[in-house]
Amino acid sequence: MGAVSPIGNDLPTIWKNLMDGYCGIAPITSFDTTDLPVKIAAELKDFDAEACGVDKGFVKRNDRFAIYAMAAAYQAMKDNEDLQMDPSRLGVYVGSGIGGFDTILREVKKFYDEGPRWISPLMIPTMIGNMASGSVAIRYNAQGPCVPIVTACATGTHSIGEAYRAIKHGYADAIIAGGTEAGINPVAIAGFANCKALTKSEDPLRASLPFNKNRAGFVIAEGSGIVLLEEYEHAKARGAKIYAEICGYGNSCDAYHNTAPRPDGTTQSLAIKQALDEAGYKAGESLYINAHGTGTPMNDSGETKAIKIAMGEEEARKAHISSTKSEMGHALGAAGAIELIISVMTLNNGIIPPTIGLDEPDPECDLNYTPNTPVKTNVDIAISNSLGFGGHNACLAIRKI
Repeated sequence: MGAVSPIGNDLPTIWKNLMDGYCGIAPITSFDTTDLPVKIAAELKDFDAEACGVDKGFVKRNDRFAIYAMAAAYQAMKDNEDLQMDPSRLGVYVGSGIGGFDTILREVKKFYDEGPRWISPLMIPTMIGNMASGSVAIRYNAQGPCVPIVTACATGTHSIGEAYRAIKHGYADAIIAGGTEAGINPVAIAGFANCKALTKSEDPLRASLPFNKNRAGFVIAEGSGIVLLEEYEHAKARGAKIYAEICGYGNSCDAYHNTAPRPDGTTQSLAIKQALDEAGYKAGESLYINAHGTGTPMNDSGETKAIKIAMGEEEARKAHISSTKSEMGHALGAAGAIELIISVMTLNNGIIPPTIGLDEPDPECDLNYTPNTPVKTNVDIAISNSLGFGGHNACLAIRKI
């Protein structure tokens, strides 16, 4: 597993900061926000591409979303650089919700300011959303299935889920899977703000407030999460370190609205129930749910309803739930992959990450969201929810090996 995020650029740092309740949200530093309605975001901090295994040439030729993916893939693969397998049986499923947004902005500005002859010949291969997946495949000689999925905020979860199914049904022995995003720029801020998705709070500690009565929108973030999925016997035969087993995956669509989730939670619950059923979840098992938990009014109440519908209200009230977006913001297409990795660490460490800033719960959000302080407890099974614009819903279930 590997990740770069607003609360750390390696897994030990990310986990420590989660446990400490560290907030990775801060005033935007990468551009002037004077004329923008939103002034804060969850940017990467002290990110050094070369230290994360990405060479200078790649950095020079590529958009940040592909650079972040390569950095996270390097972490996930650094113990597997000598992976001996048929290249046609190694795949890559790395998606991005937006792709090379910075590249598009830079080249469009150049077009209007200087004319078409000054557009970079690298513009197209740098901006297209499949380039992170393609670049990872090139680096690791992955000649098997290569599918960059685009389902907005559910991208990372769908990428890992579809990779799981591809391995399960025999199309590959191993797949490098996850999500990546670098969408913090002035146009993205203006666009998300004008569609009423972002909070306008200027206090980082009172900005991303999942399940709080005072929540008013999400905080945009960036980063990448990558995992190496491998068929169990194949992994065991080579002595691979196995963190967890993906044992369930659910995929559904709201078929309701471009940006708003279905408010009654019925369609979102289908993905959760599919994942739990495939995983063989039984009432009474200790369950951790890494909620989508964006801090938008409609998402959090709808997700609460979806969890109750999928599990039944009695079992839902026993579940340990948290939204780690309270600490790291919403990394869009990367969020689900980073949050699955956090779910794996939760399973292995037996500690539930907190939902920070949850001091005034919404009466409609009345489950156990682990307010403000980590909780030590044994976890039998964990799930990670992702719900994206367009009505895309995804859920992954994991167990210890």
